[in-house]
Amino acid sequence: MSTKTLRYRTGSPVEPRSYDHLARRPLEGGATRLEGGFWGKRQELAREVTIPHGMDMLEEWGCLDNLRTAAGRGNKEYRLPLFMDSDLYKVLEAISWERQHGRVKAQERFFAEAVGLLGAAQEVDGYINSYVQVVQAGKRFADPAMGHELYCAGHLFQAAVAEARSGVPRSGRRSLSDVADRFARYLLTALPAMPTYIDGHPEVEMALVELYREQGHHPYLALAEEIIARRGRASLRFPGFHADYFQDDVAVVDAKEVRGHAVRALYLLSGVTDAYMETGRRELLEPCLAQWEDMVGGKTYLTGGLGSRHEGEAFGERFELPSDRAYCETCAAIASIMWSWRLSLVTGQARYSELLERTLYNAALAGWGLDGKSFFYVNPLQSRGGVTRQRWYRVACCPPNLMRLVASLEHYVATRASDGLQLHQFMPATIDTEVSGGRLRGHLRTEYPYGGLLSFSVDEAPEAPVDLAIRVPSWSPSPALALNGASQEAVVAADGYVHIRRVWRPGDEASLELDMSARAVRPGPRIDALRGCFALERGPFVYCFEPTGLSPQREVALGTLEGVYGVPADGVSERAGRVGSEDVVGLVLGARKSLREPRTGWPYSPGAEDGARDGRPVGLAAVPYYSWCNRGAYEMRVWLPELAGSNADR
Repeated sequence: MSTKTLRYRTGSPVEPRSYDHLARRPLEGGATRLEGGFWGKRQELAREVTIPHGMDMLEEWGCLDNLRTAAGRGNKEYRLPLFMDSDLYKVLEAISWERQHGRVKAQERFFAEAVGLLGAAQEVDGYINSYVQVVQAGKRFADPAMGHELYCAGHLFQAAVAEARSGVPRSGRRSLSDVADRFARYLLTALPAMPTYIDGHPEVEMALVELYREQGHHPYLALAEEIIARRGRASLRFPGFHADYFQDDVAVVDAKEVRGHAVRALYLLSGVTDAYMETGRRELLEPCLAQWEDMVGGKTYLTGGLGSRHEGEAFGERFELPSDRAYCETCAAIASIMWSWRLSLVTGQARYSELLERTLYNAALAGWGLDGKSFFYVNPLQSRGGVTRQRWYRVACCPPNLMRLVASLEHYVATRASDGLQLHQFMPATIDTEVSGGRLRGHLRTEYPYGGLLSFSVDEAPEAPVDLAIRVPSWSPSPALALNGASQEAVVAADGYVHIRRVWRPGDEASLELDMSARAVRPGPRIDALRGCFALERGPFVYCFEPTGLSPQREVALGTLEGVYGVPADGVSERAGRVGSEDVVGLVLGARKSLREPRTGWPYSPGAEDGARDGRPVGLAAVPYYSWCNRGAYEMRVWLPELAGSNADR
């Protein structure tokens, strides 16, 4: 596949114009380059397999035909859903971020053809939405609750920002930014004329802020603030859904609980956080902090997944976290990553980057098959079998969302402050950026997420002292720190980072070794659906159980997980293995499988009759949760019943 390496200045997905309200600054685009490793290989997979697959699917499922009809270049029946334009915009955004790694000829051709098609479909005044233009005969903004017009506009704007920051100079041809600018300027006139209008699916808020950041045109920021201020009047209506589903029940500045449709909620909160970064209006930040605490304190699954209700793809009540009915949409995981990143920039606290990591390695990654072209929309923590990954979806928001996330992933590795560099996510990478006093350039080396040793070696540094901060995950509270091979005391500061402040010289190396021991975790007593169960974690990974064991097979294939109880108190061992083509570190523990036949008929009795304590001992292997359902449509469990009385600590 032909690529062309870029040599132009690039940008990052979040680029605040003001640093007055930030604890951390994103690195400029191109400052961080992944060098292989777990995520570098996945960026390559996305570039070579997933994005080309997405381009094919946009054609196969009618997205491009819809726009051709809107442009007068075709006359095929419109293919729903009505927000399918956004799928194209997300693929174009992914291609734009991929340009920072090198241009791919086939992707460039697709991009140019898509931009030409969008330009042809766009109305004279700048409006573009194929559904409204083709199906609704141009009747605009007629369905605020479910029309998704501003949602689609937001994804167009984000794709255009990515194009502008990709490092590819404009060649005189029409660009995606031309299309987006015309639509955005149309909205500056159209929306003030509709003073109560809001879109049922937030997205445009953060996109408008980013347009402001890119162009410096203040009316975009003001419009984002205005749309945020309009929410909370219970103006959105749709059968079966109340105002809280749309986050329209309470004014944004008064909201303390995260609620409703999970993706809508977190896209809105990302936009509100963006608006705070630029304005410093504390009344915008306070509800974000409160809702993040509410989300983490009782509405987040162990995997970082969000949304416990299939109805409305929504958050449930606090501690309503059933494994088998977990919705945990892939897009909700990605929205959580986007929001936590913004809060980490604002606060400088490690807890936001830790949730980002948990969500990235588990809830988000599980939505992407190891073959690069199969996906999950929903990511439960238990399956009774029969579930398969899909090559695409009618509502295909998740696959292209994964594409744009993975293509831009290096931007989440590190940040800078006036006096130093902070390492948040651990991926082999080169980092080259400006800090106070001059340039800091070095290499982050690690075998993370399976190995716990992190080392940062300095190639170039200023003469002034520089503070190097390395995040310490809460599951490894006592890491081993060394400087140029000599052990140092690792003091974890209140922000959750180890700080090493000194005048660095070329050849200096700081290393931090994290405790990667497997650990059994148990649910809090208020999570009723999980009483009597445990789960396994190692490093950033949550593990799950499938009855197939771990390849090469050493355990007895169980056939079913029914009647199996784990005994983590007997110890958990590690063993290298494979899931399909993926090398993994598996976990093996003792378990017992009931010898009794499952009860038929009435499934209740006065006493426990599972027969597990006297059952046969079996070896039970767990694999990283992200890798489940890559070997077949087997059962799966994250939480396994624990044999009664086996936990000595209880």
